[in-house]
Amino acid sequence: MAQIHTVHKKKSAGFIVRRVLLYLLLIIIAVVMLVPFLWMVSTSLKEQYDAVKIPPVWVPIPPRWQNYVDLFTQQPMLQFMLNTIKIVFFVVLGQLFFSSLAAYSFARIKFQGRTVMFFFYIATLMVPGQVTMIPTYLMFAKVGFTDTHWALILPAFFSAFGVFLLRQFFMSLPKELEEAAEIDGCNPFTTYWRIMLPLIVPAMLTLGVFTLMNTWNDYMGPLIYLSTPEKYTMTLGIAYFKGIYTTQWNLVMAGSVLSVIPILIAYLCAQKYFVEGIAFSGVKG
Repeated sequence: MAQIHTVHKKKSAGFIVRRVLLYLLLIIIAVVMLVPFLWMVSTSLKEQYDAVKIPPVWVPIPPRWQNYVDLFTQQPMLQFMLNTIKIVFFVVLGQLFFSSLAAYSFARIKFQGRTVMFFFYIATLMVPGQVTMIPTYLMFAKVGFTDTHWALILPAFFSAFGVFLLRQFFMSLPKELEEAAEIDGCNPFTTYWRIMLPLIVPAMLTLGVFTLMNTWNDYMGPLIYLSTPEKYTMTLGIAYFKGIYTTQWNLVMAGSVLSVIPILIAYLCAQKYFVEGIAFSGVKG
């Protein structure tokens, strides 16, 4: 018995050591990931010359809150934010609707060539955006969509990743739901809209958060299509403070802090459903 008790104590001690080492490793990783964000916040509260001082100043004394006022007075940052919010709103709404509609069709409606069509549609994920950048610009230039927000909104309605994510979720739902709806006289669209769509809320929120992040942080799209400053998004507005010879890093970081806040709020609000949507999207292939 004493020998068994000794072995048990050794195993318990080994388990505790492993847990402590694991937690230390996670803490180190968390600190490493937080350092850039903390540096961004710190720089946003510095004088311009302190932002590039060596050795670096981590805690500005006193903090310069005026940077956030200058952000809105030196450039029309409020207009840039409103432009970004408008684009994000329509992109998220459109992508959720069209992606869920296509995903339901691929997952639950049988038609000839469904598998082949879905394969080629998903294959577009492997095509780099740089390949389609020039043809897309030329197409929008012919229809007069350049220097308009429509050039950023309309292409984002259709997402192969969104269709794939939601299709996986639709396929995990029992077929008896559709059979019961068909008996009650529901057509395919009514079944999709009233019965199936409310059941994939976690996946919809997951896709919504992904879409919000990608659209909010998009820099290349606005840079290519927008030329009027009044139509710029936040990413282009922040780039205003980067000059040829000098860069106002304190204002750039203040704008970056403001641009991060909506993403954090959206993720924290949808965190529960976000994790659930990612976990269940691969339940059934």
